[in-house]
Amino acid sequence: MPNIEADARWLVLVLKIPAEPSRHRVAVWRELRRTGALSLGQGVWAVPDVPVFADGTARALELTGKAGGQALTLNATGSGPEDAARFRALFTAARSADWAEFLADCGKFEEEIAKEIRIGKFTLAELEEEQSLERLRRWHRDLTARDVFGAPEAPEAAVRLKACAAVCEDYAERVFAVLHETPGGDR
Repeated sequence: MPNIEADARWLVLVLKIPAEPSRHRVAVWRELRRTGALSLGQGVWAVPDVPVFADGTARALELTGKAGGQALTLNATGSGPEDAARFRALFTAARSADWAEFLADCGKFEEEIAKEIRIGKFTLAELEEEQSLERLRRWHRDLTARDVFGAPEAPEAAVRLKACAAVCEDYAERVFAVLHETPGGDR
């Protein structure tokens, strides 16, 4: 995780996108949200000026241009340590919200597998549906990359992801045990 100092530089994007068709504004908004950019107001977004955000901001700028919009990219540091601390707090709060969503999805994943075990549904089809673990792993990797200040939920998320992997492994072993049973109970 990069160490961002109090005097860190921020990349501020000021975007003006035509109102119609709205799909262009939505596409830019989605890209900036996926990137982890912080909305500062109507058409104004910011991210720490570190490499992890470069591709996402470049895609948002490209989408803005394709939509016939205008973009202005600024480097900023804030006018003092209070601004830097405030932005850091806002950015970390946004990452905390992302981690909370991730933790909720971990809970749903664990509940789904617990339900399959409870009802005795041990099939390859159900095991293949558990591809959600790979989605959780990708999401965790993406959130970890964007969480440049280390939101307090990050360590819990790492523990929960490992727990999800263990639950999935246990379920897989149960599925294979059922699939390899022979009539009469011999293996």
